[in-house]
Amino acid sequence: MAAQVAPAERGATRIADRVVAKIAAYAAREALDAVPDDGAPPHATVTVHHDTARVRISLELDYPADIGTQCGAVRRQVAERVKALAGMEVPEVAVQVERLHTAQTRGTDRGRIQ
Repeated sequence: MAAQVAPAERGATRIADRVVAKIAAYAAREALDAVPDDGAPPHATVTVHHDTARVRISLELDYPADIGTQCGAVRRQVAERVKALAGMEVPEVAVQVERLHTAQTRGTDRGRIQ
């Protein structure tokens, strides 16, 4: 009878980039105090190479807010959650703030006809 190969030695697991991107986007939502009422939820793009993921998060924030603190919280949460759930190192999380929502602009720029 042939010796059995241990389960950890058989095959490979590959997690698709889009799955890691979903994990990252959800983690970014968790890290934010709140997503603006009329804002888009965070969106992530990911490049995976072996067991390393480089993440780019696009998000919208309420204004006024401490943008640096919120972006730092997003970076930490995304790196922690991707490592915990996908088992990947995350050496880089680039956060891009796409839009700031102020009290004056909430609800006024959607549905406008020009």
